[in-house]
Amino acid sequence: MKVPKEGSRSVDSQIPQSEKETNQKKKEETLNTKEGEEPQVELPTDSESGDEIFSEDDDALRESGSGESESLGDEDIVTTSDGEGLSDDDGNHVQENGSESDEAHEGVEESDSSEDEVTPRNTIGDVPLEWYKDEEHIGYDITGKKIKKKERQDKLDSFLASADDSKSWRKIYDEYNDEEVELTKHEMKLIRRLLKGKAPHADFDPHAPYVDWFAWDDAKHPLSNAPEPKRRFIPSKWESKKVVEYVRAIRKGLIKFDKPKEEPQIYLLWGDDSSSTEKAGHGLAYIPAPKPKLPGHEESYSPSLEYIPAQEEINSYQLMFEEDRPKFIPKRFMSLRSVPAYEKAVNESFDRCLDLYLCPRARKKRINIDPESLKPKLPSRKDLKPYPTTCYIEYRGHKGAVMSISTEASGQWIASGSSDGTVRIWEVETGRCLRVWEVSEAVQHVAWNPLPELPILAVSAGQDVFLLNTGFGNEEEQEKIKELLHVETPTMPEDSGNSTSAVTWAQDDKNKGIRLKHFKSVSSVEWHRKGDYFSTVMPSGESRAILIHQLSKKLTQRTPFKLHGLPVSSAFHPTRSIFFASTKKNVRVYDLLKQKLVKKLEPGVREISSIAIHPGGDNVIVGSREGKLCWFDMDLSSQPYRILKCHPKDITNVAFHRSYPLFASCSDDCTAYVFHGMVYSDLNQNPLIVPLEILRGHTSANGRGVMDCKFHPRQPWLFTAGADSIIKLYCH
Repeated sequence: MKVPKEGSRSVDSQIPQSEKETNQKKKEETLNTKEGEEPQVELPTDSESGDEIFSEDDDALRESGSGESESLGDEDIVTTSDGEGLSDDDGNHVQENGSESDEAHEGVEESDSSEDEVTPRNTIGDVPLEWYKDEEHIGYDITGKKIKKKERQDKLDSFLASADDSKSWRKIYDEYNDEEVELTKHEMKLIRRLLKGKAPHADFDPHAPYVDWFAWDDAKHPLSNAPEPKRRFIPSKWESKKVVEYVRAIRKGLIKFDKPKEEPQIYLLWGDDSSSTEKAGHGLAYIPAPKPKLPGHEESYSPSLEYIPAQEEINSYQLMFEEDRPKFIPKRFMSLRSVPAYEKAVNESFDRCLDLYLCPRARKKRINIDPESLKPKLPSRKDLKPYPTTCYIEYRGHKGAVMSISTEASGQWIASGSSDGTVRIWEVETGRCLRVWEVSEAVQHVAWNPLPELPILAVSAGQDVFLLNTGFGNEEEQEKIKELLHVETPTMPEDSGNSTSAVTWAQDDKNKGIRLKHFKSVSSVEWHRKGDYFSTVMPSGESRAILIHQLSKKLTQRTPFKLHGLPVSSAFHPTRSIFFASTKKNVRVYDLLKQKLVKKLEPGVREISSIAIHPGGDNVIVGSREGKLCWFDMDLSSQPYRILKCHPKDITNVAFHRSYPLFASCSDDCTAYVFHGMVYSDLNQNPLIVPLEILRGHTSANGRGVMDCKFHPRQPWLFTAGADSIIKLYCH
């Protein structure tokens, strides 16, 4: 007999005693009538005997929890082995529970109504849960109250809790509602059936017999026994009308057919190919085979003596190119019988066959041009004087290679920096060394202020840039210079984004000037035309490789441009607010006021070594490590106007003259080239470039030659600094 669950017992306990007695009597009567019948014990069974609902782990859990009716989860029905009678009400309850369980096992009738679905506790909809990641709540319930997040356990506590809980394997975390959900046995049953590839419901039979809905008894007879209509045996009237339309269109010429190509039955077997019209009809210009050269008098077996070359001429043929060498050398025989077989007969016939059917043919229009007329008509060097030609003075005193030189604005003094760590000032006309400064490291670059009233010298040595007072000028100018070269406290740059400062301004008491401490080694220093700004280049400085400094305010700022590559040098425009930044591959021209890229010059060389700006500002010369000198006309193109391959070794520096149409380049081959470069005001006329002179005199030291070259600001003189520690002045 089936025993109701605890809920039903509590209901039975509320029934009056009189009703219980009457029910007991009825029960005894029913038992007397059914004597001899064994009590039926009903067990909850699955629809399929072959389905294993639980795994071995489940059986173990079920054994551990035997004896407790609650361990059966959602199965609320237990069986009893005794046949003791119960009241009718209990029996009624048993029947109701049995019918409910039978309905549950027969199959669940699903509904498409959204009302049957369990509404989630969280009502935020499709909002991503990441938006509540930093909040204390996870959403809102149906009343609009916040759903607080539960306190999360750490992994160790959660592992210990799962080890103690026998049902932890059936629990999953609902992230949407922030709660743990325990799967029922019915849901586990559905999941296991899906994992095995079966239907979710056990009562579904995938191999049910097929029901042929279209089978009937009279299937052998046709659907209709009506006779065939007459129209199926008469030609279509509409098809005949369509044929008439096509016939009329063909007659009128609206529809045209492709005519078959007619091949000529008779053709000229040995005719000239030049008159053939078939080969020219493919859209390509037909070129006939070259005709062989007819034999002349020199190919006779007994030519005249004037056709027979002497032995000297035959020897000269061996020095000629094979293309220019004569194919046949005539010989003289006394009779035709003594003429041997021609040794090149097979070769010439084979070459002729190749010319006929293998060699590609091309038309070449030959024009007889005098090679001298192709040379550009350059003016004579005598007409382009004055320009430096001979060495006039040598400045000796440095012990190491002279790395850089710079001329003063008036042209009376020249400064030089050497790898021996000294900076010297020389008098140009006499060669007398006026002053010497000693710095801690090798000097890389020296630059004189372009203003005559500010004779300040900028020197780069290692990571330091020194601003030195040369002592020239009157008392008023000296007082102004001392004020400029005075730093009260060490100043830091305004644009110091990183932790390490780019430049530190400090007073240099030893040399009585200013010392700018950089974070990387400085390779070059260039002044602005107004004398207040100057730029420094640090090749390994990355984003702060090129810095612009202001002397009057003791400020340093980084260029607002991104450098694409390792910087080599920089220069200011002579008249406008334009800045030139040179990397190893190209030269970028920036507008400092608008802070944008104006032009990008592509020299197409392996590595750029130096640049120089024409005093007009529209032309630039670029020296490279492979000995090429590129002239750029910025109004014309971003490609070089002229490329001069003059030096066999690296070009170390290039320079323009301020007033004369001269420019020069120096190289490690111990030479300096002087060129005439005239730039015309007429935009339709291209610049005139004429090579003038090669200046020699320096000797090589450690594989280096001439390190630097500079023009005199007023005279057509050229200063060269060599690795042999000598400075030379070349005059006209």
